[in-house]
Amino acid sequence: MKKMFALGAILLSNLSFADDPSWSAPHAPYQITDNIYAVGTEGIGVYLITSPKGHILLDASTEQGATVVEANIKSLGFKLKDIKYLIENHAHSDHVGGMAKLKKDTGAKLISSKADLHALETGKLDGETLGWDDKFPKMKVDRTINDGEKVSLGDVNLQALLTPGHTKGCTSWLTESKDRGVTRRVIFVCSLTVADQRLINNNVYPTIVEDFRSTYDRLKKAEADVVLVGHPVMANLEEKRVAKEKGKGDAFVDADELQRLVAKSEEKFEAELKRQQSLPAVKAE
Repeated sequence: MKKMFALGAILLSNLSFADDPSWSAPHAPYQITDNIYAVGTEGIGVYLITSPKGHILLDASTEQGATVVEANIKSLGFKLKDIKYLIENHAHSDHVGGMAKLKKDTGAKLISSKADLHALETGKLDGETLGWDDKFPKMKVDRTINDGEKVSLGDVNLQALLTPGHTKGCTSWLTESKDRGVTRRVIFVCSLTVADQRLINNNVYPTIVEDFRSTYDRLKKAEADVVLVGHPVMANLEEKRVAKEKGKGDAFVDADELQRLVAKSEEKFEAELKRQQSLPAVKAE
């Protein structure tokens, strides 16, 4: 039964965790607000938040993509050694696969949510899926944070907003950033997608359904002017980059985008939950 289920799950999945070449492909860095830069790959969002006292790097892309991230940071005129903190949205290989390298090369302290600590330090997914596995170089976490705690450096304050579901410790981050003299509310949203995780009888993550629903409800109360994501396509960041380069100074500003993203993600979650509930092999295990 389990072998039949595994084969069926692979065929039924949307292959959201198949290796995507864009996740490690080079992409030129670009400025979003006065002190926030996109330094990731073509398909993965990595963000450098700068301050006069040093910098914070959010996520690291894939193991192969780490060299792209480092090159992008240097090309902007910043030094790796000036990065003081590394933080993460969630412990999946496409976002933290390069974290161990960046930690070594920068000497920065790694901060994560308590619930993602085990995955980061063992280098493997902390959950059950419909047929895919996820591994990455393990790393040492220097500090764990709770919901509402802040990571501060110079004039930068990033507040952790725990939004579990995609992983147990999925963390969105809230901050304010100047944008040509205007203060913008910025949210770095942790992924809101199911990504072929088991929603039924997930023995490693039994509260996954409740967590997803709690996260959607929580984010419905949040407000942001600028929405930044782990996969740029989810917030049309490439189109916004082009628009800004063509002269639209506020191209990244969209106060309604967060709620559109939450609504769309919640709808897809409920549809996937219903689909999995209809699979006999899932319910039987």
